[in-house]
Amino acid sequence: MIDEGYIHLRKVEPDDLPVLYAWENDADAWPDGSTHNPLSQEDLRNYIMQTTGDIYRDGQLRLMICTTDAEEPVGCVDLYDVDVRNRKAAVAIYVAKECRNNGIARLTLKQTILYVSRILHFRMLYAFVRNTNASSLKAFQNAGFQPVCSVPNWTLEGDASLLISIV
Repeated sequence: MIDEGYIHLRKVEPDDLPVLYAWENDADAWPDGSTHNPLSQEDLRNYIMQTTGDIYRDGQLRLMICTTDAEEPVGCVDLYDVDVRNRKAAVAIYVAKECRNNGIARLTLKQTILYVSRILHFRMLYAFVRNTNASSLKAFQNAGFQPVCSVPNWTLEGDASLLISIV
């Protein structure tokens, strides 16, 4: 397992285009999100150039997950469906295939919880995770998210669990 200081989160940069292109077009990950078609480099370039990195202005925020020993990203975390009035947001995470199952997702989710509670003053994060994605369910639960309910047929692939973290 890795320790707390092994990763840090940063804003998306133009140099992230190649890795984002690979991750967004990883069709194996599509059932765990809402993607259903490939994205072009131009789509992603426009996203990178248009996002301000301000969650209140954009209504969402993507942060790159980097390790302390390299600035090359190993994944990303997304805050979306931001509800400013009720101070909550949905969270999703992607960790590169070669970096999975070593605690990066758990540490990232813990850092995300600290960020949204201390900086954004949100009071809740939530996630929908397919019930067949055992490693993701484990990462969210190990980061302090509590399963609230199972949602039947949430995706074409089947049921999902709603997990929440009161921050």
